[in-house]
Amino acid sequence: MKLIILLPLALSLMTAGCANIISQNKNPSVCWAGSCFQVELARNAAERAQGLMNRPRLDQDAGMLFIFPQANFYNFWMKNTLIPLDIVWLDENKRVVDVSRQVQPCRQDPCPLIASRQPAQFVLEINAGLADKMGLKIGGYLNW
Repeated sequence: MKLIILLPLALSLMTAGCANIISQNKNPSVCWAGSCFQVELARNAAERAQGLMNRPRLDQDAGMLFIFPQANFYNFWMKNTLIPLDIVWLDENKRVVDVSRQVQPCRQDPCPLIASRQPAQFVLEINAGLADKMGLKIGGYLNW
């Protein structure tokens, strides 16, 4: 019985610690099967709203990691985003719960919303096509 009570507490503390560790790191890397990305962090509402808007390019080993306070369904859009992206949705344990592949820049108004089919606490944006190239699959784990 004690294990059942302590397990959710331990998972909660690990998740909070994970978000704190990465949010304090100035140049964190997010990795999958030997492929790593130097990521910029979007930790607060203003940084998340700006995202990768108005960037003409993104290095092949770069990305942006969006950090949310808790797992939920978060909407993204490609307004003022100039490059196609893969959007990788991760739960609080850094497990891939969904991947939106080859998301194109918005060319209409209003821009369509992109959402995960599962709650996510972290979202990684990388250049379009890289998720497939790396063999990224739902259920896999990223690390940082």
